[in-house]
Amino acid sequence: MRRRRVLSTAGTLGVAALAGCTDLFNLEERAFSAPPVVENRPNAVYYPSHVEQMQMVGMATEGAYACALSYTYPHRFWLVTGTHTNRVTIESADTMHLMVSLWHRDSGTVISDVAPSVRLTGPSGETVSNTPWSMLSQPMGFHFGDNVRLPQEATYDVSIDVGAPSATRTGTLGDAPNSLSFDFTLDYARSTLRNIEWRRLPEKQGTSGAIAPMDMEMLPAGTVPTAEAMPGSVRGRGSIGDADLVATNLDDATRFGGSEGDTYLAVSPRTPYNRFPLPAMGVTAIVEDTEHDLTETLDPTLGLHYGVVLNADPTTVSLRVETPPHIARHEGYETAFLETGTVQLDS
Repeated sequence: MRRRRVLSTAGTLGVAALAGCTDLFNLEERAFSAPPVVENRPNAVYYPSHVEQMQMVGMATEGAYACALSYTYPHRFWLVTGTHTNRVTIESADTMHLMVSLWHRDSGTVISDVAPSVRLTGPSGETVSNTPWSMLSQPMGFHFGDNVRLPQEATYDVSIDVGAPSATRTGTLGDAPNSLSFDFTLDYARSTLRNIEWRRLPEKQGTSGAIAPMDMEMLPAGTVPTAEAMPGSVRGRGSIGDADLVATNLDDATRFGGSEGDTYLAVSPRTPYNRFPLPAMGVTAIVEDTEHDLTETLDPTLGLHYGVVLNADPTTVSLRVETPPHIARHEGYETAFLETGTVQLDS
């Protein structure tokens, strides 16, 4: 497992001394201690052991895009390799779980196809660099996050750099810039972190269901449309590994690289309960016995989906998940969305 963080210091306090101080105040003054991982978890979405709030640092904009920075207690989470997960544990030196959210301002489309980098600079010039993971949580949906280690209580200048997109973008998202930059000021105080509210879920933990998404005025909901509200003619839906798959046909494929007379088949995988989109998947559509690799696409109306241009409306459609979503998961999602397989769509 790779740890994507770098600490460099320009002041007189050495790295070893900083680590010692960080260990001390995390062990002695952290008010939150994560409950044990739920036993006998289902291979599906489930209620986690606890839920906590978060502290918003602020929001910044550049052109058509916006970025929000927030943090909460250090988190355990799970990385995905193939169909297996690897738990990242909370270490004593971890100060906070830092979270980055990106979206298109006009459409509210959450941006998931980039790899932002974060750099925090303290008052003495010491820097902490981090490349957060793409991840999914029940309260926040898709975001970028990681546990970070700050050398001291202080005010940090935070710069977030975002590179070129990796997925296809259409409509008003089609002119995405190759780079974006956002700046924040983070006032880190242990007292503020300790005052973030959290609570256990003793009655619900481990049962099927999900925590409701946070109501965050600054941030878009980050959900995809319900099956009934999907544009076009909905072909049907299915489920693989507890991921809901909704497919729809659009008569005009012009904005997807086809012609007005072509059909566009769009498949929208989402989490049950909260309807968060599932990026970084490999999905194949079998249309009249012909296989089509679907392209991951961000669209202002459909949201994140996987699509292909066809020359006629399909009669029969099956979907095959070749690769589950390769994104990190917070508790409650780490046992779901790991299966591959084929499903015939129900009309």
